[in-house]
Amino acid sequence: MSSRTPGGLDPVTFEVLKNAFVTAVDLMSEQIMRTCYSFVIYARDFSSALCDAEGNTVMQGSDDIAVHVGTLHFQCKAVLEQFGDDIHPGDVFAVNDPYRGGTHFNDVSFIRPIFVGDEIIGYAQNKGHWADIGGSVPGSFDVNAGEHFGEGLRIPPLRVWSRGHRLDDVAQLLVSNTRSPYSAEGDLNAQAEATSVCEREVLRLVERYGRDTVVAAMAGVQDYVERLVRARLAELPTGTWETVDHLDADPGAGEGLIPVRIRMTIDGDGVHYDLNGSAPVVSTFLNSGYGTTFSALYAGTKTFFPEVPLNSGFYRVVRGDIGPEGTVVNAGWPYAVTGFCSGPYEKLMNGLFEMWSSVMPERAMACAFNLEYLLIGGRDARTADRPFFMWYDWMAGGWGARSSKDGPSATAPVFGPGLAVQPVEGQERLSPVLITEHRIVPDSGGPGRYRGGCGLEKGGTLTDCAGTVMSYCCDRSRSVTWGIEGGLPSVPHGVWLNRDSDEPRFLGATFSGVQVEPGDTFTRPSAGGGGLGDPLDRDPAAVVEDVIDGYVSLAGAERDYGVVVRAVDPELDRYEIDAEATGEARDQIRSARRGWLEADPADVARRYRDGELDTADLVRRYGVIVDWGTGELHPDTTAEYRELLRRRAVAHWT
Repeated sequence: MSSRTPGGLDPVTFEVLKNAFVTAVDLMSEQIMRTCYSFVIYARDFSSALCDAEGNTVMQGSDDIAVHVGTLHFQCKAVLEQFGDDIHPGDVFAVNDPYRGGTHFNDVSFIRPIFVGDEIIGYAQNKGHWADIGGSVPGSFDVNAGEHFGEGLRIPPLRVWSRGHRLDDVAQLLVSNTRSPYSAEGDLNAQAEATSVCEREVLRLVERYGRDTVVAAMAGVQDYVERLVRARLAELPTGTWETVDHLDADPGAGEGLIPVRIRMTIDGDGVHYDLNGSAPVVSTFLNSGYGTTFSALYAGTKTFFPEVPLNSGFYRVVRGDIGPEGTVVNAGWPYAVTGFCSGPYEKLMNGLFEMWSSVMPERAMACAFNLEYLLIGGRDARTADRPFFMWYDWMAGGWGARSSKDGPSATAPVFGPGLAVQPVEGQERLSPVLITEHRIVPDSGGPGRYRGGCGLEKGGTLTDCAGTVMSYCCDRSRSVTWGIEGGLPSVPHGVWLNRDSDEPRFLGATFSGVQVEPGDTFTRPSAGGGGLGDPLDRDPAAVVEDVIDGYVSLAGAERDYGVVVRAVDPELDRYEIDAEATGEARDQIRSARRGWLEADPADVARRYRDGELDTADLVRRYGVIVDWGTGELHPDTTAEYRELLRRRAVAHWT
């Protein structure tokens, strides 16, 4: 065994510096947490990284958002391409351009070069999600935008600090294009200052170990990750796997699922993904730019290698052909891309989960719930000056069931496991919105031998507001979170307005600019994760425990698992299994369930409208997709959805 590590350093120095780089980035994150103005950034919708002199990622932080990390090197390289040799000590650059490797316009990065003498040895970068970046609706999430011009301010690589001096005119240009310039300016200053913390830590390492040693370690940690991943891949089977996941629809093309196709090949040269065959761009903002598509490939793969650090060494092994511009996974300018996070991004990640579950069955995981954002913006009438407010919320939900255990409930999305659930007390203080419920939803976890994690339901009432609109960015109202290896789906996403009134409105899973008034109420569930394995193989004792915990209802236990549970004393959590009735119920389901998928969809939709069937009956038994508010049948979507159920569930039933 060699006594030298990648970079030619002795093992102790290499290990110390490798971890010191993590600390430098984490300190940058701690700084932004303590100085940011935006409640969204405070809830950890931000990420940080240290890059080398060429813009390659050296190290990410410990709790960064997955999608950010996979794009930070693209943005750093964009700054280098834009400014070349015109970069100086004390400069700080801003960029949010999705067409230059960024995510969406709300995610604004600040990048600071780190100089030793007159030489750049690296870059410190912090990316934070600004609650508003302009555009046609508060929060800058406009479902109706077909091009980026309605989505907000596009910032190409731009110098905001020059040789240590803030360019106030440039800074004011940026923040004045937001609905909350005071908060935006606070975040701008906080993010830029955070990069100086990383700079300070790197220079402290240089002072202690020398410039050459630190630079060698920056290269060495990337080589180390590459070597580690190649060694892990050498232990796995080679071959090619394929799958497809879907967006719900293209509003400009009628109903029907929108495919995101993935082919994965593992060979002696690494992992290669091919996304050719994915749908053309859609006429809404649920498209993805190239940076976020590559990020999904990195993050989805990394999920199955949790022990491996993530830097550009990983990217050398994981490569992709994302196809020509003009597709939903490679939109290109000027197509709208703000909703990529709820669109192709998590579809790609979950598709990778499905394929890697075949390669590494010991780490198998079904589909996780979809990232979603609910945005309410307008004037806060609680004070005389009626300032703009932004109620900007995302939900926790359920991840997919795993190879040997149930999926986690009420957790952050796979898009960003570091995201925090925003505290209700803070939301109510900052905005005229009163939270009325926030609870786990029984029966939301996809049934299976191992159950998907449960989702949540969150509702609220608008109080003293004026000129207020609501927008929602999600998906999976029709392409419902799915199970694998015989497991069943979760439940659809979507928002209800005034659900308990005489005029309830189901607004769906993507909408923008809906006018709302004081006294209006809203509620929406997040989905749970998909199930893994045949639900009829689940241990009845585990179903009873789920009933006790509130994860499964008595009716759901019988409908989804064929387990008949009798309540003896619910206050004392005393339930018992009717073994004979359970055997009969499971036999009945086993003999009937294939036939359910052949039932006339129009008749099933009618029975739903008449109240005879509920949502879970349609998505889990009959494979029928309707407008969940009106009950109108979506025939093309239903036909496609049934085929997916047959592949992921029916084909695995004995």
